Amino acid sequence: MSLHTALPVPSHDATALTAGGPTATIALNGMQYTLRITRQGKLILTK
Repeated sequence: MSLHTALPVPSHDATALTAGGPTATIALNGMQYTLRITRQGKLILTK
């Protein structure tokens, strides 16, 4: 029996993260990342 219970994975709409625009900035451990929605509807995450 496992002592850890699996938590549900959070789900976020990419267009909500970008407020309807093409990009959003995401911070993690003091670093800034850019999330971009391409014209083809794909996601790219860069430092």
